[in-house]
Amino acid sequence: MDNLTHTAVGLFLSRAGLNKWTPLATPILLIAANIPDADIVTAGGGSLTYLHFHRHLTHSLVAMPALALASVAIARALWRKKPVRWLAAWVAALIGLGSHLLLDLTNIYGIRLLLPFSGKWQRLDLISVFDLWIWAAFLLAIAAPFLGRLVGSEITSGAAAHARHHGRGFAWFALVFLLLYTCGRAVLHERALATLASRVYQGAAPARVVAAPNPVTPWVWRGIVETDDFFAVEDVDLHGEFDPDRALVFHKPEADPAIEAARRDPTFAHFLEFSQLPLWRLSPAPQPENAKSVEVIDMRFGTPLAPGFMASAIVTSRLQVLDADFRFGRLRPR
Repeated sequence: MDNLTHTAVGLFLSRAGLNKWTPLATPILLIAANIPDADIVTAGGGSLTYLHFHRHLTHSLVAMPALALASVAIARALWRKKPVRWLAAWVAALIGLGSHLLLDLTNIYGIRLLLPFSGKWQRLDLISVFDLWIWAAFLLAIAAPFLGRLVGSEITSGAAAHARHHGRGFAWFALVFLLLYTCGRAVLHERALATLASRVYQGAAPARVVAAPNPVTPWVWRGIVETDDFFAVEDVDLHGEFDPDRALVFHKPEADPAIEAARRDPTFAHFLEFSQLPLWRLSPAPQPENAKSVEVIDMRFGTPLAPGFMASAIVTSRLQVLDADFRFGRLRPR
């Protein structure tokens, strides 16, 4: 998820009651809710390095205890005059970290919870990295207590009690909304998958179907269908009729030595460790003579018409891989 959402969840966890556990609970939770994304520093090594290390160990279960301790230590170093209850603060930080991992798990990008023991990606495909409805609910939960405090400041009676519980009710509202909204998304997701799996595409049955979330409309999903010979892409509107004949079809190429040569290249190998729905593309290269342009895109993040995550190279007639490159295209992971 985006870091505004992670930060808001950390704030709401504090206001919901965790701020009573220890001094500095709020900054500890804000840091813990964002610290897994410290892997942003790997972007300095280039796009491929960032792809490999983004949502890496910092998003794994094994790193949670150390990152929680680091969150407490950072807050303690920044606010030296305030002591903390270390055990309670560490547990609160673990909760903040857990919220980050759970939110990222709901995306189509996914996380690798079991690193370093397994590099398998886990993902639920329920919520977009940016979700308008979550932002709206969170904005209400942040703004309403602020406005309420402005009004309440004009009333002297009960002001102390109001200050002690500032924002708690709206914090619980935001957290419960997030839980119920995610559960509702899960129900709609299953309906979208069932719709995609129940159709035939150009006479072929689906081998795999994916329904990617829409950031604005919960009942509209980006449908991606893989068959033995092609990918089909078409939106699924759960309030309307789904016609598989309207889907954009992108055929898979025949087996080719140039593809196998590219597959062995480190750039392509790293990308294929990440890619869940790879589509290869072959075309003649302008030079050198008889060379081929080889591309592979992840269909979760685009199509050949508007590619997102993509690796590309020139493969010569002698199967030498030249100019191997990876790029995010119009997208950037969060």
